[in-house]
Order: sequence, then C-alpha cells, then structure tokens
Amino acid sequence: MKMSLATTFVVCSGGVLLMGSSPLPTPPQAPRKDHVQVFHGRRLVDPYFWLREKGTPEVEKYLEAENAYLEATSGDIKPFSEALYQEMLGRIQQTDLSVPVRIGGFYYYRRTVEGLQYPIRCRKPAGGDGAWREDAPEELLLDQNELAKGLAFLSIGEFEVSDDDAQLLYSTDTTGFRQYALFVKDLKTGSVRGPLAERVTSAAWAADNRTVFYVTEHPVTKRSDTLWRLAPGAQPVKVHEEPDELFSISVFRTKDKKFVALASRSTDTWDRRLLSTATPEAAFRLVLPREKGHKYDVEHRDGTLFIRTNKDAKNFRLVTAPLDDPQPKHWRPFVDHRADVLLQDFEIFKDFAVVQEKQAGLNRLRVHGFASGGWKEVAFPEPVYAAFAVGTPEFASKRLRYNYESLITPSSVYDYDMEQGGSLLLKREPVLGGYDPERYASERLWATARDGVKVPISIVYPKGHVRDGRAPLWLYAYGSYGFGTSAGFDSRRLSLLERGIPFAIAHIRGGDEMGEAWHDDGMLMKKKNSFFDFVDCAAFLVAEKWTSPDRLLIEGGSAGGLLMGAVVNERPDLFRAVHAAVPFVDVINTMMDASLPLTVGEYLEWGNPNQKAAFDYMLSYSPYDNLAKRAYPALLVTTSYNDSQVMYWEPAKYVAKLRTLKTDQNPLVMKTKMQPAGHGGASGRYDALKDRAFEVAWMLKQVGITQ
Repeated sequence: MKMSLATTFVVCSGGVLLMGSSPLPTPPQAPRKDHVQVFHGRRLVDPYFWLREKGTPEVEKYLEAENAYLEATSGDIKPFSEALYQEMLGRIQQTDLSVPVRIGGFYYYRRTVEGLQYPIRCRKPAGGDGAWREDAPEELLLDQNELAKGLAFLSIGEFEVSDDDAQLLYSTDTTGFRQYALFVKDLKTGSVRGPLAERVTSAAWAADNRTVFYVTEHPVTKRSDTLWRLAPGAQPVKVHEEPDELFSISVFRTKDKKFVALASRSTDTWDRRLLSTATPEAAFRLVLPREKGHKYDVEHRDGTLFIRTNKDAKNFRLVTAPLDDPQPKHWRPFVDHRADVLLQDFEIFKDFAVVQEKQAGLNRLRVHGFASGGWKEVAFPEPVYAAFAVGTPEFASKRLRYNYESLITPSSVYDYDMEQGGSLLLKREPVLGGYDPERYASERLWATARDGVKVPISIVYPKGHVRDGRAPLWLYAYGSYGFGTSAGFDSRRLSLLERGIPFAIAHIRGGDEMGEAWHDDGMLMKKKNSFFDFVDCAAFLVAEKWTSPDRLLIEGGSAGGLLMGAVVNERPDLFRAVHAAVPFVDVINTMMDASLPLTVGEYLEWGNPNQKAAFDYMLSYSPYDNLAKRAYPALLVTTSYNDSQVMYWEPAKYVAKLRTLKTDQNPLVMKTKMQPAGHGGASGRYDALKDRAFEVAWMLKQVGITQ
C-alpha cells in the first residue's frame, strides 16, 4: 500500500521514536558516539562503533528502524516483488529428484516436494548387478523439513554414511552463525545419538564403522583448530591442535577410503597428514613438512601418493611418490606445469586419473587411463560455460560424474565413460514456462584495464539486443580468495533477460580465472587491481554501448560487497544502483580486531594492518573509511543479524555514516534479517527466493522497471 504521508524514524538511547509526518519518509538517524582509536600514530574517530554491541536494545531498535524505513519506502514495489517471486517460482520444478549417486550398496539422492522448504535425503539399495532400480524400496535418511519444524533456519553440514551403510553422520546449524552440532543416526532403528559435539566443521568415519574423527572451531575466532577422535562409549580424545592462527584444519577420507586425511591450510601454505582408517588409534603421519609458500594436497592409489604441488610450479603440477617416502627426491612427473593452465583439482580412481584444469577462464576435464597410458579430454559445446567434476564417490567407478552448464544451458549432470569416452546426459535442470535457450546468446568479451591487462567478461543477452546504450545491464563480480566466478546458469536471471536486460560477470583479478597469478594480482598490496578492473570493465561496457551509467546495475556480496563499496567511492557517477550483500566494508576495524572470526587467518589475503605499510594501503580503500560528502548511486544493503562471516555491524555502520554524507536524493536502504539466517541469507528455498525477488524488484525500480 502506498503511503501518502511517511513516518520519521529517530533512534535514541531508549529505542525508536516515531515523530510526526512529512511528505516523504525520513531515514533513521543513528546517534553519534565518538569512539577514538589510534593506529600507527593515526587518530581514527568512529562515531558508529557502538553498533557492534549485539543484543543491546539500542542496536536492535536501530536495525528495526532501518527495516521499517525500507518497508515504508518500498511499499510501491510489493506487487512487482510478488510478481517476480511467482515468475521465478513458476520456472522451478518444485517436486523433483536429484540424480542418484552410488555409494557402497546404495544409491543416494534428494527429493524436493512442492510446498516444502527443504530437500528430503533418501537412498535405495542397488540391484544385484549394481544398477539403479526404480522399483527398489526407498529409505528415508533425513527429512530436513521435519528437523526444521519450529525453526526459522536449518542448515545441514556434514552428511556421511559409514562404510557398512548402517549409520549416518550429520551436523546441523539452527542459527545461521555456522555453529554445527554433530549427530549419528542408526539407519536400521532410526535412533539418533547426539549432539556428540558442538561447533563441528568437518568429520569422517574410520573403517571400523564405530570411530568418528571430527574438527571443532575456536569458540571466539571460529578458526577450525582441533581434531578429535570419538569411539562409542568413550570420551573424545584430542588428536591434534593447530597452534598457528594463520591455519585452519579439516578432516576427510581419501577416495580409496584407506586413509583419513588431516589437512592444514593457510592462504599460501598447506600440509597433509594421513592415518590408515584400519588403525584409528594410531598417530597421523605428516606427508611433507610445512614449508612457507608450498601448497600441496594428496590422494592415494596402491601404495602411491599423487601430489598436486605448487613447488616450482606456480599453477600447480601433479607428481607421484611412494607412500613410504614421499620426499621431493622421489617425485615422478605425472602432469607437468604450464604457465597458461591452472591445475585446479584432481581425482584418483582405481583405473583412472582425472584432472580439472582452467585456461583463459574456462574449465576443462581430462582423463588418464592407467592401463592405456593415454589421455582423453571431455568435450564441451559452447564458447562460454562452466564444467566441474561433482564427485564420483566410488573408487572403482569407470564413469566420471560431472556438471555442465552455461549462461544459457541449465545445469546438466553427465556421466563420462572413462574407458570408452563419450558423455551421457543423465538430467538437465527443468526450466518450466517454455524456456527456449535459442532466444539468447552468450559470449566472452575482453576489457582492457588501466594497466593494460585484458580482463574477461562473460555476458548473456537476448538475441537481437540493440547496443545503443539505452538498455539497463546487470554487472556482477566477486574477485577475492582465488575463487573464480563461473559462467553458470540461474533461472532467476531470466527475469532480467526477458525484460531486455543483459547480465554480465566481470572476471576481475583476485579470482583464479587466469591462473594463480590472477589471484596474486588482486590481493594484499595489489588488492586495488580488483576494484580498478571492475570500474574499467564497467566503463568498457558503457563505451561499447551495452548500457550507460544511468542504466548500469551492479552487485556483489561479502568480499564482493567490499568491491561494491570501493568502486562507488571511486566512481559513484558510473553506476545507477548497487546491491551490496553482506558487505565487508569496515576493513580497518575488522582486520585490527584479532578476536573476530576470520581476522588473523585473513592477514595473508588482505594484509596485516599491524604493519604500517599494510595499514596505510588498506585504509586507502576501506569503503567505510573513505566515504565522502558527494553524490552516490542508489544503494540496497542486505545483511543478517547472525552472519558470522561479515558481522551485521559492518553494513549497519556503513549505512549510518553514508546517510550523513551523501548529497543526492537517491535511495539508501538496508535490510537486516533479524530472524535466524546466515551469510547466504535464508535457508529455506521459498524464503530465499522471496528475498531474491525483492532485491531484483528494488534494483529494477531504480531504472524505471516496475513490472
């Protein structure tokens, strides 16, 4: 319902006062409480530091006031938001079945049922010949909908069945703060034990089907730092504790199930320890000593270790070594290093090896037969696509399960015959409502950054699209942690394309699209390259008349939210509207506080601001610290009160400060999910879709599209 008169929201120490009426809604005004900190001799005054006081009435009232202001100013788009929700929902086959995957004597799959928020996890026994039998009796393993009754949020973490197929190890988070409790379910009786432990981040069975290994996180910093062994009827035994705050650990099984692997990892250094699953009470053995800058991971086959290593190989190579003495002097080359190809991942089977590589921003899969000694490459049909091995649990399998999709082709599950070659399509994501991929085109563009580097852009648009600069365009990017953004499919994106709005991904430095050096050139003291690349990609799209500054919509989340904050500080004139999701915008305050989750472990990604050079560089781009009195684009900022990765107060402080500085009349709104929700928002599929429909409706309104 449209409001003819709007409420003025004022936040004071006692809460929110509703005062008078005015022709237009007046945004909340957060009280200023100057908080002074001195870093490296520099005095920083932070008037909104108090917003960190989670749980206090004043903080919650302010966040609620921002939510009320958003509600008051966006009432006119509610019909559009609801229409978009129904539109997006109408493309989804709500009752569906995932492709079953063979593990041991069963096929495992997920079912979704129309009207239910969460999937139901099931299995069926394999036939006598090992094949899938449609008529086999279904066994319900975990109904997330039942577990979620009475809860606003439920996320499943671990999900691993014991080797004898009799017990399920699983973990749950009910707040969104990524605090997972560990349980064991007896699949014969249905009885559940637990929680066996709290704050569990990874877990694995031993071969005795009794012993469980699990990793817990530090209660304050949330760093995964301690490995435990738990046998039935016994107390947990601490097996390993990682003392270095730059490292986190995880535990898992090798594909052949002969070893439990303990992985320690920082941004630039990794190591692995192995323990035979047959002797769970023995000690883990270090594969290779920790060496600064050396990243490696391992798999095992018949007494041989396969080691993916970056030693003398920036983009990684694959070597083999004897299990008993895997030192570099015994290494034998298996896949050589190539300067233009990133060896991204690998899988080792009984008779085959698979490598996943990335070149020029595109993945490829190659298969080696141990018997033949030859290599085969999986063929992909489009110039811009995303393809990944998605897990083939059976060590003896002769088929490789992979996913293929593109900006046009829906997510498709294939089995590749590793012996004979050739791919078999098992399932393509149904897109209801008459979706016709022939109506759209996608391509790879290349923008030239200010330092001369060519930056790839993936773009999809309706065929016949006229490039005259008049159309809106939605530009997305992430560009951090070496995580490349794949050119994958999203049926929700069709709501843009059907309205004549191209969608583009800027593959900026900081990801891994062009290899490990692409990450290096967008981190630490080169982080600004990420921001410059995005601005230069946006300017390129404008110059090529894909859009214009008053029609350009941009979006990024988490570290991509930092990107949004940085680029609007640099070029606020280049963008019409911005969605900054769970944005990491208060860089200095966060990185100077070692007690916060993720801080110390991220020194190797962002820099350690306790060192003056790093502090000065980070301060020069920190979005919160570089807000200024100027005009800004329309801004939608979204966050969750229980987000443990980017605390709610970062976007809250950013919005509060920006309100006092912006000189324009463009909307600035913040939406905080006060109910349990996580870094990725709501856990239920319908709830998440409603949130997305609102975000799209809000952004499109800024370019005059409301239906």
